Amino acid sequence: MNPNADSPCDTSPFLICSNCQKVIAKQEKGMKVRRPRTSGPSAFIPENEIMEVTADDSHTIMVLAEEYSTSGRVDHLTQVMGLHPHYLESFLESQFYLLRMDGPLPLHYRHYIAILAAARHQCSFLVKMHAQEFYQMGVCLEWLKGVQYAPQRLKNLNEINKILAHRPWLITKEHIQKLVKTGENSWSLAELVHAVVLLAHFHALSSFVLGSGVNPESDGERADAFEDMGVNNQCACDLANDNSLQEGALGDSSTGMVDSVSELEALMERLKRLQEEREEEEASQEEMATRFEKEKKESLLVGSGGFEDEMVPTSQVSRFVEDATFGYKDFARHGEDNPPTFCTQDFSWEVHGFSLVHRLYSDIGLLLDKKFRTVYNLTYYNMASHEDVDTSMLRRALFNYVHCMYGIRYDDYDYGEVNQLLERSLKVYIKTVTCYPERTTRRMYDSFWRQFRHSEKVHVNLILMEARMQAELLYALRAITRYMT
Repeated sequence: MNPNADSPCDTSPFLICSNCQKVIAKQEKGMKVRRPRTSGPSAFIPENEIMEVTADDSHTIMVLAEEYSTSGRVDHLTQVMGLHPHYLESFLESQFYLLRMDGPLPLHYRHYIAILAAARHQCSFLVKMHAQEFYQMGVCLEWLKGVQYAPQRLKNLNEINKILAHRPWLITKEHIQKLVKTGENSWSLAELVHAVVLLAHFHALSSFVLGSGVNPESDGERADAFEDMGVNNQCACDLANDNSLQEGALGDSSTGMVDSVSELEALMERLKRLQEEREEEEASQEEMATRFEKEKKESLLVGSGGFEDEMVPTSQVSRFVEDATFGYKDFARHGEDNPPTFCTQDFSWEVHGFSLVHRLYSDIGLLLDKKFRTVYNLTYYNMASHEDVDTSMLRRALFNYVHCMYGIRYDDYDYGEVNQLLERSLKVYIKTVTCYPERTTRRMYDSFWRQFRHSEKVHVNLILMEARMQAELLYALRAITRYMT
C-alpha cells in the first residue's frame, strides 16, 4: 500500500489507500477511526469457495440449519468451520454445553470468562461476540467497562488466564490452591475446572479465528461496541495481505520461491518414504528421546526473529487485559534452566485428564474427548490433487509439533517425522497461530501448502486449535491433580 504522500499544505487527517481507495486515518495520537472491513466470512479464503462447498454438501447445510434454529444466526466462524461439517457438529455440541447447559458456573460468568480469554490474544471477533451475549442478559453490565469492574472472584482468574494463554507449563498446584482457598472469593474445584476448560477453549478458538482470517460481523445488537480500533495508517487490505506501508519495502514475491507443484510432489514422496521406513524398522526409545530434544530446540529458531515490535492491544480489548506485556516465551530457552519435559506416559488426556474432567464436570469430558478424536481422525483421503492418500502421519506430525513447542512428549512417537513432513514456512505458520495468533497475516497463510485447497488449510487450523487446547488442559489438570493429592 502506498498512501498519498503529504503535501506541505495538506492538513487533512486522512489518506486514500492506493489499493482499495478507502479512506484511512493518518497517524495521530489519541485519534480513533472506524476499521474498514473486508467482505465475506474470511479475509484469507474467497467467499465463493466457502459458499460453493456449503451449497454442494447436504450434511453442511443440515448442520448450519440446526445452528441457525438454535442461535438464530450463522456467524462467520461457523461458516468457515462449515468446510468440515463432521468436526463442526462436535465443536458446536461441546461449546453449547460449555456456555448454555447446566454446569458449575452461572451463565454470565461463562461469557465473561470467554471475553477475558479471547482478549489475551486481542481477538476482537470473540470479545465482541461474547460481550453482546453478556449484554443481552442484562445483568452486571458495568463489568463490560473493563476487568477492574468485575468482582474480585473473577479478577482472581487473571493470573491463571495469562499463564494458560502464553506459558501453560508454569501452572503449579500453588496457583490452584490460591484460587480454591481465598475465603469468600474462593472457587470450588468443579467451578475451577469449568473455568479452566472455558479459558483453554477460547484461547485455542482465538488461534483458529485469527489463523483463518475470520472477518468481523457487521450486524447484531450493539454491533459497534467494539469496532473502534487504535489509530494507525494501515488499511484492512494491508492487514489481510501483510503489505508494507513503505513503498518498495516488499521485493518480488516470487524470488527464491520453490515451485509449489514441486513442493507438493516432494511432500508426497517424503510421506511415502516415511510410511515404508516405519514398516521396516522403528527407532529405539533413546533415539526417539534424542529426536524430541532436537526438535524442541530447533523450534526456538522458528519465527524467533520476525517480531521485534510489541503488539499493543486495541483500547476496546485492552480493558479486559491485565499485564498485557506478559506473552509467549519458548518452552526451551537458550541459556536458561528450562522446565522439565511433560511426559504423557505420566499424565495423559486419555488416562488422567479425561477422568478428572468427567468427575468434576460431568459430560464435558465425553464431549471434549469426542471433539479431540474427531479432528485427529478427520480425513478425506486426499492431499491437494492426489486421491487415496493416507494422511495419518501428517496429521499426527501437526498435532505433536504443537505439543512439542509446549514441552509435551509422546514416548511412542518418532519426532524425526516432524522435520520430514513440516517445511519451515508451515512451522512458522504453526508457531504463529498457536503461540501469538494476533500476528497471523495472509502472507503466512498463503505461504504454506500452496497447492492445497483452502479446506485443507482450515483442517490444519482445526488440528492446531485442538492440539493447543489439549496442551493447556494437560498442564492445568495436572496441577489440579497435584493439588488434590
